[in-house]
Amino acid sequence: MAPPMLQLQGVAKRFTLHRQNSLELPVFDDVDLSVSAGECVVLDGASGLGKSTLLKLVYANYRASAGRITVQSPAGPIDVTQATPREMVSLRRDTIGYVSQFLRVIPRVPALDVVAEPLAEDAGDDPAAIEAAREEARRWLARLRIPERLWHLPPATFSGGEQQRINIARNMIKPKPLLLLDEPTASLDAANTDTVISLIREATARGAATVGIFHDAEVGAAVATRRVDVGAFRSSRP
Repeated sequence: MAPPMLQLQGVAKRFTLHRQNSLELPVFDDVDLSVSAGECVVLDGASGLGKSTLLKLVYANYRASAGRITVQSPAGPIDVTQATPREMVSLRRDTIGYVSQFLRVIPRVPALDVVAEPLAEDAGDDPAAIEAAREEARRWLARLRIPERLWHLPPATFSGGEQQRINIARNMIKPKPLLLLDEPTASLDAANTDTVISLIREATARGAATVGIFHDAEVGAAVATRRVDVGAFRSSRP
């Protein structure tokens, strides 16, 4: 039996408020969670329980205060809590896709190139491979209803919903075995929400292990193969 794609063991997170006499703010204690290939685990719970924090721990935007977070990479299992910067770069390039709540891109880079970049990085100096990456980016932009007149403009000039669709396309265009989704449909209309639901289902069907947060309960219900109450992980420490 294959090991889980993602496994959290005894994970804790505490924030230290340095401007308040180093007061510690506990968030999680002893989180145990595993996610296997082909699962879409939806994190449930009220706002403020730390659902986004949990995803950031897996992506190593935050460092866990205790425990292990193991991700299966092509090179073998890697404990994110102990990973080197080089290992994290490799994990983010090839293994972990992360759709955050905000699009962060270099100013003045056209939307088409922003979306194509994850594939273009693998293309090296091969002109045919670079063009194939751009063609795939065009397909994603069209599917997510970004008007063609915007493809050659920087996303910083776009509306919030358009930027979020660029964010989704950029971070899902390259199939990766672990996918983290932080409210990907929060600023989308009904038609684009349906498209994103289809994209998540397709990722799950190809075997991606997905962990998602959804403000819309109907979206969560549409994609979930399993639900986890983050409130159960909430620290009871003062």
